[in-house]
Amino acid sequence: MDRRVSRRRFVQVGAALGAAAALPPAARGWALGSVTSPTVRRPGSLPNPRRPPGTDLLPQIEHIIVVMQENHSFDNYLGVLGRGDGFHLDGSHQPTNTNLDAQGDDVRAFPMPNACQTDGPSQAWNASHLSYAGGRNDGFVRASGPVAMGYFTAQDIPFYYSLAKTFPLCDRWFCSVLAQTYPNRRFLVAGTAYGAVTTDVKYLLAPSPPNGTIYDLMNAHGVTWRDYYTDLPQPGLFKSVYDTNMDKIVHVSQFFADAAAGTLPSVSYVDPASETGSEESPQDIQVGEAFVSQVVQAAMQGPGWDKTLLVWTYDEHGGYYDHVPPPPAVRPDDIPPDITVPPDQPGAYDRLGFRVPAAIVSPFARRDYVSHVVHDHTSILKLIETKWNLPALTYRDANADDLLDSVDLQAAPAFREPPHLAAPGLTSALSACLPGQAGVIPPPGALLPPTVRAH
Repeated sequence: MDRRVSRRRFVQVGAALGAAAALPPAARGWALGSVTSPTVRRPGSLPNPRRPPGTDLLPQIEHIIVVMQENHSFDNYLGVLGRGDGFHLDGSHQPTNTNLDAQGDDVRAFPMPNACQTDGPSQAWNASHLSYAGGRNDGFVRASGPVAMGYFTAQDIPFYYSLAKTFPLCDRWFCSVLAQTYPNRRFLVAGTAYGAVTTDVKYLLAPSPPNGTIYDLMNAHGVTWRDYYTDLPQPGLFKSVYDTNMDKIVHVSQFFADAAAGTLPSVSYVDPASETGSEESPQDIQVGEAFVSQVVQAAMQGPGWDKTLLVWTYDEHGGYYDHVPPPPAVRPDDIPPDITVPPDQPGAYDRLGFRVPAAIVSPFARRDYVSHVVHDHTSILKLIETKWNLPALTYRDANADDLLDSVDLQAAPAFREPPHLAAPGLTSALSACLPGQAGVIPPPGALLPPTVRAH
């Protein structure tokens, strides 16, 4: 998140939005992108064109839950998991991945001293494009400092390691754009960043995109949903959505009550405490892990578990290193990013961002499965659209994968009985640190002069 606009300011603006008049409904004409290939699906297309929109095509699943945390790359959290495409390891099982610093020395990937973070790494548009470095992924340290090469282990986040070893792990889940929180979360709910490249309050006050949002589609077709927020309701990204859906924006405590009672809506978005529990730097990541553990356990122990699919992921990489270059992506529409070149790095919405942790939690989840299918946040849109045969919002979600490779809806559920998962580090392996006090970074041995660089 861009610290020029604090999350506290976002909350204040969200409160003001609730008292403001709703904007006129977004236009319903489908905006055309620049993609002309006949193999590319168009906005407005239905997953099953032979069935009417609103048809339930996946009756085995009644509840979709989305838990999106903040600011960590796949390698930063799961690089030494031992499952999926993580770090390259030497004979001692230590990562060999490096990035050059400004002095020409390699900084080798290193375990973070504790579960706290500095306020250093950046996921801003320019920093992300500099990190990408034309596909070499070797600019992270120059963009964000040595902390970019830090990673966490099972000692820090035991619940996440247990979750990622038990349920299907997605090791090709990329964030939707090489940019910050707001652009990526716009892709999550609208299939487009709609010009946004930063986390700036001006993007909260803009109207919805021409084709609306997934909230609008669900409302139009009778699909129930709720945003369970702690302090920062995600629908506040779009003023008209926030203004007209206050009955569906409820405190996170209601999620736990609804899960226990078996009364969750069809789609649930569960938002953490933005300043303490989202895992954004410089927070203690164990606080956010504990929150996700509570959400997952509530879903697994509730009476609706047997028809639930929960997605755990992150909005973007937070400035932390990942070794897999983001692939090209379908442009969502003809709305360009709000940049000026120079000073901004050139780019468009035609490439995904860096990989982020992601797993699919469901009784129908495949055992011992790692998904190598390319996903981004619009895959969640595609899943919702596929279940209820809803029209695509943009070219991006129209052509996204729907996540169903990670489940088997025809066989007996492999996880009908919820599995045992490790307790979160906050209770089982408490890290002695204070937020913002991450210890010595880089630690001794992480800097490699040119004569001893790893190959």
